[in-house]
Formats: sequence, structure tokens, C-alpha cells
Amino acid sequence: MKEETKKSLQAWQTNAKFWDEAMGDRSNEFHREVVRPYVTQLLEPKKGDFILDVACGNGNYAAYLACKGVRVVAFDYASELLTLAKKRQHAYLDQIEFVQADATDLDSLLTLKRDRPYHKAVSNMAIMDISEIEPLFQALYQLLDDEGIFVFATQHPCFVTLTDRYMTAHQYQGEAIAGQPVLQTYYHRSLQDIFQTIFKYGFVVDGFRESCFRDPEHPEIIVVRARKRG
Repeated sequence: MKEETKKSLQAWQTNAKFWDEAMGDRSNEFHREVVRPYVTQLLEPKKGDFILDVACGNGNYAAYLACKGVRVVAFDYASELLTLAKKRQHAYLDQIEFVQADATDLDSLLTLKRDRPYHKAVSNMAIMDISEIEPLFQALYQLLDDEGIFVFATQHPCFVTLTDRYMTAHQYQGEAIAGQPVLQTYYHRSLQDIFQTIFKYGFVVDGFRESCFRDPEHPEIIVVRARKRG
């Protein structure tokens, strides 16, 4: 998995500038209309919340949270994306701390611990880009407070895949935004795989949405709220 993470990182480093320019300050239509509304609905960000933004990209959602009075620690493993995020979100750097960390490495994730636990964690369309998700859920259980939640949006594994395999976890190359410099690696997991990982590391699911874009009968993403068990 370490080799897979390195390959994925190289792709995101190469695509970083293209991605940042494509997303701009407001993110693209897909994120604005399909991802953000339902992630926010399940996350319920409130003024004074302390939130961890997982795989933050160019920081647009972190800035969205900052506008709501939230303090954010936003991390990504691609240093190029973090450089661009700090530049694009310079007006919010008093509320957002951008940090480099590897979502596949437990020790790296635990460096995100601060002087108080996080109320919530969020991830917008990154779970399918992460080669190994168990360390992330293991770390989040330690980083979140007793009532903590993790809300994440990811590709719908039943409807969005470039192969004909569903039950078997596998990877394939794909394009997130047309014209990006290099293809990236997607990591397919069944709903069973995703939910079993959630349950294994001490969470229950108490919120779930399927969200469509062009076709109202063809959901492209799932949005999940995982809550810590007592």
C-alpha cells in the first residue's frame, strides 16, 4: 500500500495546479450542487465548532466552514495542493491551519492531535482516492470527542466504477476533471467494505444520503455520517 500511496501522491502533485484552477474559489458545479449541500446537511457546522478537514484539496470547503465561524485544521498529503490552498484561502488563515499528513498512516494522522479534540471531521470526495482507509477511521476515533462525527462523501460504489467488479476491492485509473494532466488512481470498495470499516473502528452510521447530478435516477455519490459509539 505504501507504493500505491506514493503513486497516488505523485499524480495529485502533478494535477494540483490544474485542479486548483478548475475548482477556483467556489468549486465546480458538481461540488456546489451535489456534494456540498448534503455534506453540510449531515455535518451541521456551527459557530465555535472545531473541525478536521480530511484531504482538503485547495481548501474551498475549509473556507466555507470558516465563513460559518468554524475553526479548521485542514490536511492533505500533496504539498503542492497545500501551497495553493494557503494562497487561495489567505483571507482565512487565522481560522484555518493547513497541515501536511498522510491519511493512510496512523502515526502521521495522530500528529493532527491538538490541545482539544475535534467536534467533527469531514471529507469531500476523497475516500475513493485513499489506498487504505482503516488508519483514517482508527485515528479519527482517537481525535474526535465523545460525541464526534465524521461526514464523508465518496463515489457511489454501485453506480460509479470503470470496471464490472463490485464485491472485490480493486483499483483503476480514471479522470476526475476532463483534461487533467495525468490520470489518478481510484480505489473501489463495496458498500459492505466501507460500512464494515466504519463499524470496526467504533462508529455507527446515523445519516446517509445518495446524491444525483445529471440523472435523477442514477446517484453518483453517497454521503455518510459516522458517529462515535459512547
